[in-house]
Amino acid sequence: MKSQNTGLIVFFVIGILSFTNCKNKSKPIPELAAIDLLRGELILCSSEQFGEVSFSLSCNYDTRETFDLAVSLLHSFEYEEAEKAFVQVLDADPDCAMAYWGVAMSIVHSLWYQSDNSYLEKGSKLLEIASKIPKGEREKDYLDAISIYYKDWDTVDQNTRALLYEKKMEKIYNKYPEDNEAAVFYALALRASADRKDKTYKNQKKSGKILENLFVDQPNHPGIAHYIIHNYDYPELAHLALPTARRYADIAPASSHAQHMPSHIFTRLGLWDESIQSNVSSASSARCYAEASGMEGHWSNELHAMGYLVYAYLQKGDNKNANEQYQYMKTIYDVYPSNIAAIAYPFAAVPARIALENGRWDVAANLQFHESEVKWDQFPWQSSLLHFTRAIGSLHLKNLSAANEELEILSTLRQEILDGGNEANANQVLIQMKIVQGWLHFYSEEEDAGITLLKEAVEMEDITGVHGITPGKLIPAREFLAEMLLAMDKPLEALQVYEKNLNVNPNRFNGIYGAAMAAKRFGDQEKAYRYFEELLILTESSQSDRPEVKEAKTFIQQHTG
Repeated sequence: MKSQNTGLIVFFVIGILSFTNCKNKSKPIPELAAIDLLRGELILCSSEQFGEVSFSLSCNYDTRETFDLAVSLLHSFEYEEAEKAFVQVLDADPDCAMAYWGVAMSIVHSLWYQSDNSYLEKGSKLLEIASKIPKGEREKDYLDAISIYYKDWDTVDQNTRALLYEKKMEKIYNKYPEDNEAAVFYALALRASADRKDKTYKNQKKSGKILENLFVDQPNHPGIAHYIIHNYDYPELAHLALPTARRYADIAPASSHAQHMPSHIFTRLGLWDESIQSNVSSASSARCYAEASGMEGHWSNELHAMGYLVYAYLQKGDNKNANEQYQYMKTIYDVYPSNIAAIAYPFAAVPARIALENGRWDVAANLQFHESEVKWDQFPWQSSLLHFTRAIGSLHLKNLSAANEELEILSTLRQEILDGGNEANANQVLIQMKIVQGWLHFYSEEEDAGITLLKEAVEMEDITGVHGITPGKLIPAREFLAEMLLAMDKPLEALQVYEKNLNVNPNRFNGIYGAAMAAKRFGDQEKAYRYFEELLILTESSQSDRPEVKEAKTFIQQHTG
């Protein structure tokens, strides 16, 4: 295990493990011919670079190293490579029931919504084949558990199936106390079934405690570290995961996702330099993977890292590097896989953030969809980001009719999302709608109605939280509320809102600047000095050219001595 930081380059080599076609296997499985399994060369480094896992149960001895590697990949959400590895185990050992379990686990992305149901059909067919294979009691328990997730998928909603799976994993966890993987996968199931509206974070804390106890004896286990971060990926809990976040990348240095995941915690805590380092490394790793695999275009993990990277640059006032990332993104057209949410999101969010964070209202009002292979009609929530940005830009330009047009589009997109059964994403759009409606009232001289709507947006945002693929809202609702209060000449109320916002979204550039301006307007020069000083500390390594930084320097100079 390497203790040093892996830096910006992760070297990939083509795995020496090869695959065989069904017709060449000594013991063919004709049923698998109808299932689109991922076969091909594994694009990875040695297994040590994905962490340490031992969980091969009753598969043939010769396949155990591959099986354990597959589980390690699974724990770092390297889903496609995990599936390839499990299929290689199947090719070598068709009677390995747990390899079927592994493929079924690899095609379920339990922590986020999958709109395409083809994976459920595929998993159901696999598990039907696995049910006919002789297996031990523990293997049967694992297969029965994941089968619950696939059972009646066309009539039972995802949340219900996730809860049923969690209960099955709890039984396995209690039945096999010596099985650490049972504990790890039960902890993941707890996180996956957590109620988004539960702000006590009951499931996350329970899961985190299980994992923390395991981490003492298994400090190089990728799943334990990874899932601790997911459990505490909230402003109120993020500090609990900081030590783990600083270790995970070294546990699995060959995983692009493992390089990126710590930045979730760095973002929640406003540690922008660490977030930048994390995502530069992740994007570099993803590019290496795409090149080594012969992929045409870019891997989705690269774009995902870029979304977080631009956010971090903007919080340091570093428009130069943020814009460089955006210009590079404009050259990206082909991304694999092209049908997942992590693709459309950065294409929409990156230009929207740059425009909104910098108050470029003309740019925001005229923002266009990125020209790529993304089918935007398949991504209504991501599309809403662009229309929301247009609305905010139009509002600041006092073009209320254009803002109203964008509001109507947002309403249509929200209904489309609701019809698709994704209430959480629909609520994200509803928050955007309330913000737009609030500013429409404000500019129509209905200030009280505007404040009421923005307070509703803040309340909803607190309950809903942020989507799992985003580092944060384009602009937090509290910043919009504080901005409106300041425009109504209520600087003390604005300051109080800005300060509460900074508790939830620490070290945001505009949050700190807004607090400084509100304090200055209220007449609290000491507090204004402190916030302007914070802004200068935040941006001192980025050589920011934002006018707010110049304003902060001028204020500090005038009030020093």
